[in-house]
Amino acid sequence: MQQIGHWIDGAEVNGGDRHADVYNPATGEVQAKVALATAGDLDRAVEVAKAVQPAWAATNPQRRARVLMKFVDLLNRDMDKLAEALSREHGKTLPDAKGDVTRGLEVVEFCIGAPHHLKGEFTDSAGPGIDMYSMRQPLGVTAGITPFNFPAMIPMWMFAPAIACGNAFILKPSERDPSVPMMLAALMEEAGLPKGVLQVVNGDKVAVDAILDHPDIASVGFVGSTPIAAYIYERAAANGKRAQCFGGAKNHMIVMPDADMDQAADALVGAGYGAAGERCMAISVAVPVGEETADRLIEKLAPRVEALKVGPYSSGDDVDFGPVVTAAAKENILRLIQSGKDAGAEAVVDGSKMSVQGYENGFFVGPVLFDRVTKDMEIYTKEIFGPVLSCVRAKTYEEALGLAMDHEYGNGTAIFTRDGDAARDFAKRVNVGMVGVNVPIPVPLAYHTFGGWKKSMFGDLNQHGPDSFRFYTRTKTVTARWPSGIKEGGEFSIPLME
Repeated sequence: MQQIGHWIDGAEVNGGDRHADVYNPATGEVQAKVALATAGDLDRAVEVAKAVQPAWAATNPQRRARVLMKFVDLLNRDMDKLAEALSREHGKTLPDAKGDVTRGLEVVEFCIGAPHHLKGEFTDSAGPGIDMYSMRQPLGVTAGITPFNFPAMIPMWMFAPAIACGNAFILKPSERDPSVPMMLAALMEEAGLPKGVLQVVNGDKVAVDAILDHPDIASVGFVGSTPIAAYIYERAAANGKRAQCFGGAKNHMIVMPDADMDQAADALVGAGYGAAGERCMAISVAVPVGEETADRLIEKLAPRVEALKVGPYSSGDDVDFGPVVTAAAKENILRLIQSGKDAGAEAVVDGSKMSVQGYENGFFVGPVLFDRVTKDMEIYTKEIFGPVLSCVRAKTYEEALGLAMDHEYGNGTAIFTRDGDAARDFAKRVNVGMVGVNVPIPVPLAYHTFGGWKKSMFGDLNQHGPDSFRFYTRTKTVTARWPSGIKEGGEFSIPLME
């Protein structure tokens, strides 16, 4: 059986006695064992990072950018290999896995502009003979703790800007799908990154706490559930670290009476069920405004949801989504589905008991569509992280807007309408970090920033875009005045005593 260790100082190293099982979600079988780091393993990685970071920081930003340029070439070269490894451990389809890699690659491309993004500011003659200027300087050793659902994209969202800024970076990926992060570290070094600048330490809470408590780690990035995001943010801040921690979501899509119902239904199916709903930007709540709108939307949605094809990634590109990541995830999703039924929600489409022939032991959950969900139901208040879409009927636009605004999460939201005034009002008033207008999953492109509001985000700087260069650097301001010197040029006569 495959043994997965850590990537430290430019090589894969074996772990100790503690290991976790890595499953094939489609079959339910254990396909690998991944090492779980001790605090000592983390200490070793930090010592290596401390030793190599100063030289990397002193490297010209343009030369650092050239490493990222080469890395992009290698990502494209190995796209199929990366996607297959990702699908095998996560369960998402191959096209979706390639999208995972590509969205990370786009952030790397943005970070190639580091020489421009790291330019400081300059004021000439701030005072008599005084100039003032600022410099952006790296933090030192930085770290990231990333989730299972995007094992390529989110690590690149973190380590690409960190490294472009001149930092060393230690990645603690999810132990559920660790292969792709290890492959990315190897590719970065093939691209010319010095050994030790990017390292991967696999592990569980022991490794997380070691990162949070280590005095030489200057910043921590995290993506995961809200309770853990809050824990990491509080502990990192208590230890004097800069932190950006992204938590859970419950994303609403408002459907106005004038919306194109076919367009809205297609958008909801893709945004609600893609990647088996295991996305923090998935639409999990549809909010049609008015009973007639709701009836028309459900009429359009039901046959589309029933027609979704669920299967392993190896079944071909026509599979719409695959299994969820673990048996525990499946059990929790099924529990929440049952709670919805018990609370009186109408299961218009119920794929919860589906089984994939030949993969009966896989972690598959079929698509579920609920109608007449109310905001007191657990399927509405909790993040399900599965292929479940809830329809909450609103009588008015203001009621629909209030649903999105009153929820504790504020990651993403969308409105589908032909009315520019309604769209403008919604975008301006809603207290959610990312808003789509006739776009169901409003994930910004790499040159804008990604981040939610309320309990979806802890910290004050978002991921990628300009904020990433702010997060991974400190600003130093210099005020300079030079004494007057000799300006008359050289003297050619013999100096005489005065």
